[in-house]
Amino acid sequence: MPLKRDNGISGLKLISSLKNQITIVTRFMGNLRFLIAPTQVPEDWSDLHRAYLNAVDGRVFPTRVEVDGNLLTFRRQTSQSCKLNIVWKITDFGRPVVRTASLPEREEPYVLMLELARGKISTLKDQLSVWQIAGLNIPDALWKLHDEAFSTFAQAAVIQDKLEECSELAGVALQKAHAAAEMLVQIYARQRLTILHQRSQSMKLPVSLGCNLGELIPNTKESKQICQAFDAANTDLINWKMIEPYEGDQNWDLCDQQVDWCEKNHLLIRGGCLLDFAPQGLPDWLESWKLDMVNFQSIISHFIETAITRYTGSIRTWTLVSSMNTGGVFGLNEETRLTLTARAIEVAKQTDDSIQCFIRVEQPWGDYLSKGQHQLSPMQFVDAIDRLGVGLSGIDLELSIGYYPNGSHHHDLLDISKLIDKWSVLNLPLHITLSFPSNDTVVDERNATISKVQTSQWKTDWSEAAQAEWIDLYLPLLLAKPAVTGVYWSRFRDQDARRFPHSGLINLEGQAKPALKTITKYHQQYWRS
Repeated sequence: MPLKRDNGISGLKLISSLKNQITIVTRFMGNLRFLIAPTQVPEDWSDLHRAYLNAVDGRVFPTRVEVDGNLLTFRRQTSQSCKLNIVWKITDFGRPVVRTASLPEREEPYVLMLELARGKISTLKDQLSVWQIAGLNIPDALWKLHDEAFSTFAQAAVIQDKLEECSELAGVALQKAHAAAEMLVQIYARQRLTILHQRSQSMKLPVSLGCNLGELIPNTKESKQICQAFDAANTDLINWKMIEPYEGDQNWDLCDQQVDWCEKNHLLIRGGCLLDFAPQGLPDWLESWKLDMVNFQSIISHFIETAITRYTGSIRTWTLVSSMNTGGVFGLNEETRLTLTARAIEVAKQTDDSIQCFIRVEQPWGDYLSKGQHQLSPMQFVDAIDRLGVGLSGIDLELSIGYYPNGSHHHDLLDISKLIDKWSVLNLPLHITLSFPSNDTVVDERNATISKVQTSQWKTDWSEAAQAEWIDLYLPLLLAKPAVTGVYWSRFRDQDARRFPHSGLINLEGQAKPALKTITKYHQQYWRS
């Protein structure tokens, strides 16, 4: 049977169809688009620049954000499925970071509120299942909130063609999911702390509760306040820039006084941070050596050896390096910072192999990666150092909530819990260093080393009462986490809280804030003799 000759029309149609498909793929590759109901478009987009996309494994993609009316477009260089992380106002919960579930690209825009609700409910269900299997007692009130959130979400999901109605229902579902998540984590923390306290023969939790002293040599009143609230202290005066502002001219007098005070008051001492890779974190004179890496490392090694030797027997836990994942000092690149961090740990352990060596991770969610100026995620950075086998003992996660650019945005309790669990997979003890503002007054707008307090993100405006409320809600969770062996407040006094203003527990007038009373309450409850 003779073959029928193709007149070329079908071939042209095929080529045209392929071209159309290629055009569609090219147009939307690397893009996720979301619709917002016109009545829900925020008046203030100041936090939109902090939105970003991340992979299922947590990797953050460099993200470009575009706004066109009520359509949001998020662009990145890969087309794989990912999650959107965005600051969003939620009734009764302030303006936390909220994330969607993992979403594939598609031509039709997603409904933003629906996907945020889907993501939160999915996370809630997963965590609820894990803790229920582990033996957590779940009250009926939590199941009620859980069911209401899911039911409302289901109603919203079937009317996506009605943007306003769908978004309104999804917003209710999102609020209920946050309420259920907060209740769930509080129940976990309460039950976990009860068990830990019952098991502890010394009636003390197996975790240190401390504060960073800054430049303080406490007087009698301050000594009483600190000892009633904490069982540990971080000696911040052991800082290279303070000790040796001019090359070869070291002054250890104030450091010695601070260490002596801690020993007399029987506080567990954590030293450092010895090397601060944040902008202006190292002595200015050291920059002239950065092009001579051999001598640069030698100078750093000598200082670390001197500090460790000086306090051998007094300080057994050190935070050796901070901000090594974000950097900024002297323009050092990631490879150099990684090398110097590993070398610092190696030298410290060679000097005294009995000490515990921690490194401090800034912005542990890795949201700074969305700017495209870094390659390694925080966890990749730490994992690389751990794999070198230089003697890394633990990780200090810095949670400076409400600050920008060197801090982190407000996250809800379940997000903090998931973050701790994520870092726990490295099987290294965790310390948590906390900051939370009690005021949003600008301290020094021209000083780039001072982080600014962002527009209010908490359930209420920034205030001393809000600071105490945040501690009361979040501290029990951190104390309950098995991987956490230390929780430290970033500064005792506001006058020392230069990098994160208004985060101290004593205000500029010398008066104790309500936050100090809250911490003291937990110390007396879980560290009684």
